Amino acid sequence: MRRKRHEEHLNHEAWAIPYADLMTLLLAFFVVMYAVSVVNEGKFRVMSASMMEAFNGKDRVIASPPTPTPTPTPGMVPVPSALQLPATYGVPMLPISVPMPHPPLSVQPVVSLAGRQAPLEQIEDQVRRVLQPLIDRKLVVLRRTPDRLEIEIRTDILFPSGVANLSTSANQVLLDLASTLAPFPNPLRVEGFTDNVPIDTPQYPSNWELSAARAATVARLFAGHGVRPDRLGIVGWGEVRPVADNATKEGRNHNRRVLVVVMNDRNTPDSVRGDPGRLGEPGHGTGAPLGRTTAAAGSLPAIGPVHAGSAPATAAAGAAESDAGLVAEPSADTTGRGP
Repeated sequence: MRRKRHEEHLNHEAWAIPYADLMTLLLAFFVVMYAVSVVNEGKFRVMSASMMEAFNGKDRVIASPPTPTPTPTPGMVPVPSALQLPATYGVPMLPISVPMPHPPLSVQPVVSLAGRQAPLEQIEDQVRRVLQPLIDRKLVVLRRTPDRLEIEIRTDILFPSGVANLSTSANQVLLDLASTLAPFPNPLRVEGFTDNVPIDTPQYPSNWELSAARAATVARLFAGHGVRPDRLGIVGWGEVRPVADNATKEGRNHNRRVLVVVMNDRNTPDSVRGDPGRLGEPGHGTGAPLGRTTAAAGSLPAIGPVHAGSAPATAAAGAAESDAGLVAEPSADTTGRGP
């Protein structure tokens, strides 16, 4: 008799096995994806170097784009564009770029305090302290503008009539002034002026020579007592820069003067600027070399440069031009040319 076969029952839970396999694969896939996304750079470099060495290859490291090196300017401290750190454990390291400002900042060089001009206020205070007795007697007048300090000295305390040799009483006055001005770096200009009384001696054929010789005498004394010669310049104006009417004795006294100008501009001694029609106003007219006296139109011809240290000798006594003077208003702003 034939055995009766039992029907197999359906396994309704057979799906769990492939589902578990699928979940396992998905989990492994996401783990791998996560691991790839968070690769440790250090371990990656170690692995890369190891593989290169294993295959006898050269280690190649991708470096960052080169940073342009700025051109150094005066006052800037050069900074290396990249710092190469030493490799540890035989592992090559990437150069670390130092961020540089773009564009490079320009650093202005620091100006030394020693190269600056001394303030005119400071010079004026010291000159006033030294020459206060003469200022009180109105023999010396001080005037200060933004670009200059004018020290006007009456010529009757400096020179006898018609000559360019200093009087005995003038030495101490100019020595005190020279010792006061010597420590300062500011340029100096010595200017001589006369009245319109003509003079005609072998030493001084005209007032041009006399005024220039007096300015040179004062400059030579300054140079011999501590003032650097490269700071000095001289100008002889003769009678062409009056500040008063020469028709009166008082006006002629005003026009006879010696002016020591302390400049606030280092370049001023190289040229004398001014306008014949605008006395006492800086910055007008044309320039001409210092130390050169030039005749006015229709007047005497120009004479050559007069150097400090080459003042002419004493003229004969009794010369026509006398000298005493005080100017109460701003004196002529000097130029190197006659009107």
